[in-house]
Amino acid sequence: MNNESRWLQVLHTLRWPVVVVVLALVMLFGVRQLRETAREGGRATVDTVRALGEGAADIASRFSTGTITTTFVSAIPRIVPDGGTLLELAVFEATEIMSRTDDRRIFFDLVPLGATISEIRVPVTYRYHLRLDEEWRLAVADGTCVVQAPPIHPSLPPAIHTDRMEKRSESGWLRFNEGEEMDTLERSLTPTLVDRAKDSDHLELVRERCRRRVGEFVQSWLLLEDQWGAERFTSVVVVFADEEGDVPSALSPSIVEGGD
Repeated sequence: MNNESRWLQVLHTLRWPVVVVVLALVMLFGVRQLRETAREGGRATVDTVRALGEGAADIASRFSTGTITTTFVSAIPRIVPDGGTLLELAVFEATEIMSRTDDRRIFFDLVPLGATISEIRVPVTYRYHLRLDEEWRLAVADGTCVVQAPPIHPSLPPAIHTDRMEKRSESGWLRFNEGEEMDTLERSLTPTLVDRAKDSDHLELVRERCRRRVGEFVQSWLLLEDQWGAERFTSVVVVFADEEGDVPSALSPSIVEGGD
């Protein structure tokens, strides 16, 4: 038997031990690689969990009493893309009636000359807003966002619809100044309506509508911040600056989850 045949016989005899050794080496390398991969994956999972936990803690800290006001105020430019500083709250139209009476007498008020009566009826549109750059305060109370909002302001001057204005004049038997009295009444129209827009009666007409609008505004912000819903905020209570004597909890929520 020559040398080549002898080596072939040896290799044939050792083929299975060699296969076993090779497989063992492959498995050892594979297990080590899997272990390294698992270790890296575990570290990545831990890092991910830690990042999520830190993010949740950061979100919670930004929406707690003491910090939620800062978070809200800093978000206002993003909520109002046009950079405006006014949030319009309510609009309504009313027909206003203004009158003026000029009564004259002579001879120590013994002889009446009659009276000139002037009257104007005109539709007026009133608008109300608050300023986003005035002071806001937000607090957290058991899933409720309590908003201390700035005061309501009328947008001045109100819109006077002169195309639908109606005028009426009457004068006494010795009075001939209807035109003059009507001119005087018309000149007083704008300042009088400005005063009416600011009076308490007109403000009370729109107060609850304004409260609702501010509640919707704050709710929209909470939705953008993913802070509206179960286990987050479920209602918004709005109190205006001129209601500081009222207790917020005594007011019905302006917005409630699932409400109209």
